[in-house]
Amino acid sequence: MKLTHAMVLAAGLGTRMRPLTETMPKPLIPVAGKPLIDWCLDWVADAGIEQVVVNTSYRAQQLEDHLSGRAAPHITTSREEGAPLETGGGIARALPFLGETPFVSLNSDAIFPPAMPHPIAALAEAWDDSLDFLMLLVPTTRALGWKGNGDFIVGEGGKIRRPHEGEQAPYLFTGVEVMHPRVFLDCPTGAFSLSALWRQRVGADGWYTRIRAIIHEGDWLNVGDLPGLEAANHYFSSGA
Repeated sequence: MKLTHAMVLAAGLGTRMRPLTETMPKPLIPVAGKPLIDWCLDWVADAGIEQVVVNTSYRAQQLEDHLSGRAAPHITTSREEGAPLETGGGIARALPFLGETPFVSLNSDAIFPPAMPHPIAALAEAWDDSLDFLMLLVPTTRALGWKGNGDFIVGEGGKIRRPHEGEQAPYLFTGVEVMHPRVFLDCPTGAFSLSALWRQRVGADGWYTRIRAIIHEGDWLNVGDLPGLEAANHYFSSGA
């Protein structure tokens, strides 16, 4: 499968980045001299994706002005007036711009240092039309700027489930996943999280149905808060 469209989630309020976000939206915060959103868009462009939708809300005009200066990839903005619509609601609103085939969705506050094969290419290679979602996970040991528990247990064939109480999950969700537009049929209206759609696909045994994952073995930089920002800048300044 060839992925042609991507959705970049960039509408959050950035509360964990205050006071920096009192004067700019989080996607414009620089890491190693380059705004987060440009790290993200360059990474998507490197995968050969030409059509990208970026949702905006907090300080939307500031972010949109920055995006207008980019030549590639081709960017369409989806502005959310008022409160952001969260991950699921933001994508649902942008669906008219995302085509009718599977597309990739990603957060604007994470950085993937160069790796081969490109993680998006690996997702495209692993996609199966029987799936609704294909997630990109990373071992907790390769996650920089992250403190907390893992998200998922991975089984045979890439099947996944949430950990049981007291169980350690060795993998984190990177925020990157391929999804089919059909998952938004009969979805909630307004603001909702993508996790609400995942929960609809939990089987009786606790394993997700129609959702699989592949593992990214390279580094993943979580830049969702001030400690993560400090860790990312140190990562690049140290010559990693």
